[in-house]
Amino acid sequence: MAEYIWIDAHGHVRSKSKIPEDGNFKPEDLPVWNFDGSSTDQAPGDNSDVYLRPVAVYPDPMRGVPNILVLAECWNADGTPNKFNHRHECAKLMEAHAEHVPWFGLEQEYTLFDMEDRPYGWPKNGYPAPQGPYYCGVGAGRVMCRDIVDAHYKACLYAGIKISGTNAEVMPAQWEFQVGPCEGIEMGDQLWMARFLLHRVAEEFGAKISVQPKPIPGDWNGAGLHTNFSTKEMRVEGGMKHIEEAIKKLEGRHKEHIAVYGEGNEMRLTGRHETGTIDQFSYGIANRGASIRIPRECAAKGYGYFEDRRPASNADPYQITGIIMETIFGAAN
Repeated sequence: MAEYIWIDAHGHVRSKSKIPEDGNFKPEDLPVWNFDGSSTDQAPGDNSDVYLRPVAVYPDPMRGVPNILVLAECWNADGTPNKFNHRHECAKLMEAHAEHVPWFGLEQEYTLFDMEDRPYGWPKNGYPAPQGPYYCGVGAGRVMCRDIVDAHYKACLYAGIKISGTNAEVMPAQWEFQVGPCEGIEMGDQLWMARFLLHRVAEEFGAKISVQPKPIPGDWNGAGLHTNFSTKEMRVEGGMKHIEEAIKKLEGRHKEHIAVYGEGNEMRLTGRHETGTIDQFSYGIANRGASIRIPRECAAKGYGYFEDRRPASNADPYQITGIIMETIFGAAN
């Protein structure tokens, strides 16, 4: 079985299954398929066919070998990319600037909710104790749903996702996993597949996944998609010069980045809870309250990478990685 997976108009994953012909398991050999775009808000009802073009294939951890997961781009009947297909433009940018060997690492924060839309493990009436013991916590009452987190971790490893870690986050029932480093377009592909697997695994446990940037109002941490970035020039001696040049370019397009860094991000980027403010660009060494953080180790060595802390947890990784490339190196020809 081949599970075709795509991103809908609202930034959610959708999927459906078919049997591949002749045992072909490479993207270029798999058939183009279609779906009813009017049911996903990706096309009008009188012209509803949207086509799925396979772009990446992974082993299916839910069904096992030889079943596969197929990540697909959405295309219109007239041969143009669907308006919600952000991968297409991102891939052109990555190809145009491939000589810089861009590496990305994304840190996906999310919150687990029960079927009554309450953060998993929270009291039915009232709130848990204030934040403090939950971040990287161990033990009942400090962490929730570790079984789901571990199942997702193993599913990603089985599928060949470059998942590099996971930890409990500051708000109870909030977790994070990291994917990367990945080069170029692979970053968006792998993060979307990891998101699909997270929803699919949580489904088995009767839990809901929220990537809202401020799932609970008040004195609780929001959720981000911190983005780590480097090029071959930044990763060698003298690379700090290139890092600083890139940050200066990011400062000049702060508003353009915020526009694609996730909906509802204004509720998260308040200058509190380890964030900068949404209307002001800032950077600093080891400063988690800045827009851009330069890790202390990188500053000491004089080369390495930087972390863009502005993206919200619900942002599209293709839009994040694409605009970073565009801002630093220019548009694709």
